[in-house]
Amino acid sequence: MGRKLNDTDAGFMRLALREARKGLGRTSPNPAVGAVIVKEGRVAATGYHRRAGLPHAEAEALARLAGRCPGATLYVTLEPCNHTGRTPPCTHAILKSGIKRVVVGMKDPNPGVAGGGCAFLKAHGVEVTVGVLEGECRHLNEDFVRFVTSKRPFVIAKSAMTLDGWTATSTGHSKWITNEASRAFVHRLRDRVDAVLVGIGTVLADDPSLTVRLKRGRGRDPLRIIVDTRLRTPRKAKVVTQDSSARTLIVTGRDPSPVDSRSFPEDRVSIMTCPLRDGKIDLPALIQRLGEMSVMSLLVEGGAAIFGSLLRDRLIDKCYLFKAPKLLCGGDGIPMAAGPGPREMGDALVLKEIRVRRFKDDILIRGYLP
Repeated sequence: MGRKLNDTDAGFMRLALREARKGLGRTSPNPAVGAVIVKEGRVAATGYHRRAGLPHAEAEALARLAGRCPGATLYVTLEPCNHTGRTPPCTHAILKSGIKRVVVGMKDPNPGVAGGGCAFLKAHGVEVTVGVLEGECRHLNEDFVRFVTSKRPFVIAKSAMTLDGWTATSTGHSKWITNEASRAFVHRLRDRVDAVLVGIGTVLADDPSLTVRLKRGRGRDPLRIIVDTRLRTPRKAKVVTQDSSARTLIVTGRDPSPVDSRSFPEDRVSIMTCPLRDGKIDLPALIQRLGEMSVMSLLVEGGAAIFGSLLRDRLIDKCYLFKAPKLLCGGDGIPMAAGPGPREMGDALVLKEIRVRRFKDDILIRGYLP
C-alpha cells in the first residue's frame, strides 16, 4: 500500500475480523463481514453478517446504537455495499448515522461493484481509509473472492494418507488412517463449506455419512454431492437414508429412469445429469454447474480419480493433506490421486503459503495451488 500501518487502526480491524469469523460458513453466497464502531477511542458497538438476507455487519452494529453515532469511526472488513440487494445499501445508513471516518479492510472483489461504496462515501464527505490488514481480510473471504471473480466454487481438497503416501490399502480399507483429533478438524471444515463431494467409489467402500458431527450437536450439514457416472449409489447408503437438514445430490452421466428416480426419497435426494468426458463425469463442467447453483465453497474428500482429474485441470485452490505415522510397506495401496502425472519433477504442482500443524501424532500440511 506504500503507507505505514496505523497500530490503532490495525487493532480495531482485528476486532472486526474476530466478529466476521462468527459468520463463517453461514453467509453464502455472501461474504463473512465484521464491523466495529469506535467513539472517542472506545468500542461503541460491534456487528457481523449472520446469514444471507439478514442485516449486513455495518447495519447490525449501527442498530445497537439506534442508527446514530456522530463523529465515530467505523471499521469494517469489506467495503460497504452501495447497492440494494436483499438489504438496503450500507453506505446510506453510514451517512445517516453521522459517522465521520470509515476504515475498510479490503475493497469488494466483485467486479460489478468494486470501489463503489468507498467512492460514494468519499463523495459525501466521509474520510475513507482502505487496505488495513487487507491480506487477512482477503484470506478470510477467499471463497467469496474466487466465487465472484470466476463464477465457480472455491475448491478445497482434503486427503488423509500414510507416511508412504497411501490413502487406503489394496482392498480399499481406510478406517482409520488419521486419529480422532484430525477427524474432528475435518468436521469443522465441513461445517464451513457449502458442499462436500466424493466419488461413488468412496460411497461403496466406506459408506460415509458426510455430515457434521461437532460437540454438543453443533454444526451445519453441507450439501452432499456424489459423483456417480452409472448411478450405482445404493438405496440404503447413509448419504441417502440418514436424517439431515441438507440434501444429497447424485451427479450421473445418464438420465435416470422413472424407476431410478422413485427409488430415492424425493425429500432428501436430487439427481442431476452432467456431460461426460472420456466416459466419466466432466468435472470442469460439474464445477461450473455448481457455481451456477451458488455453491461458493466445495470440499472434495475423494476418491483418487476425482483428485487426479481436478489437479490436472487446475481446479483445486487449497489443500489440507493429513499424514499419519503409519506405513503400509507395499506398492499396491490406493494413492491420493490417480491417472497420468508429469514425467519430470520440474512439472510437479507446488503448494504455496505452506502451514504445518500437528494433531497429536498426525501432521496436517495446508497450502494453496496457483
